[in-house]
Amino acid sequence: MAVIANRRSVMTLFSDATCPQSHKVRLVLAEKGITVEIANIDPDNLPEDLIDLNPYQSVPTLVDRELVLYDPRVVMEYLDERFPHPPLMPVDPVSRARSRLALFRIEKDWYTLINDLESRGEKAAAKARKMLRDSLASSAEVFSVKPYFLSDEFTLVDASIAPILWRLKHYRIELPAQAEAVLEYADRLFARESFQASLTEAEQEMRP
Repeated sequence: MAVIANRRSVMTLFSDATCPQSHKVRLVLAEKGITVEIANIDPDNLPEDLIDLNPYQSVPTLVDRELVLYDPRVVMEYLDERFPHPPLMPVDPVSRARSRLALFRIEKDWYTLINDLESRGEKAAAKARKMLRDSLASSAEVFSVKPYFLSDEFTLVDASIAPILWRLKHYRIELPAQAEAVLEYADRLFARESFQASLTEAEQEMRP
C-alpha cells in the first residue's frame, strides 16, 4: 500500500463525479484552496490503484504520500487539521464535540436516506424522499438561528449538508413553505466561491 501511495507526489482524491460523499470532501478541499489531483472514477470500473489502496474500494479515498484515508468524515477532519486555515471546526472541546455529533446525525439521518434514493427501488425511494423532505422542513428553525449551521462561520457541518441540498431538485424533493429558512441557508452555501469550485460538470447539470 505504502509503495503505491508513495508514487504520487501530489495529494490525490479518488472521487465519483455525482457522489454526495465525494462532493463534501471536494468542497472542503476548495474551501481551503488545497492543491489536489482529483481522479474521477467510474464506479462500475474501478482503477487498480483504488482497489489496491482501499480495502472497501469506496470513494472518496484520499492519498497523501504514504497516508491513505477512506472514510469521508475522517478525510474531512484530516484536511482541516493538516491545513488549519481557514479552520472548519471549533477550537474548544465542547463545541467540537457538538460539531462531531451533528456530523454523525447528518450521516445517520440524511445520508442513509440518500442511499435509499439512489440505490433502492421506487417504493423505497418514495419513502426516503418524504422522510428527507419532512426532516429538513422540521429542522427549519435550526437553520434560521445563524448564517451557517449553528455557526457564524462555514464549518465541516455545512460542507456535509450542502451536497444534500444541492441535490434536492435532482431527487424530486420540493420543500414546503415553512422550510424557507433552509432554502435561504442553501442559497448562502451555493453562492460561495468554494462551493461553485467544488462542482463537477455532472453536478452542475443537477440544477440547470
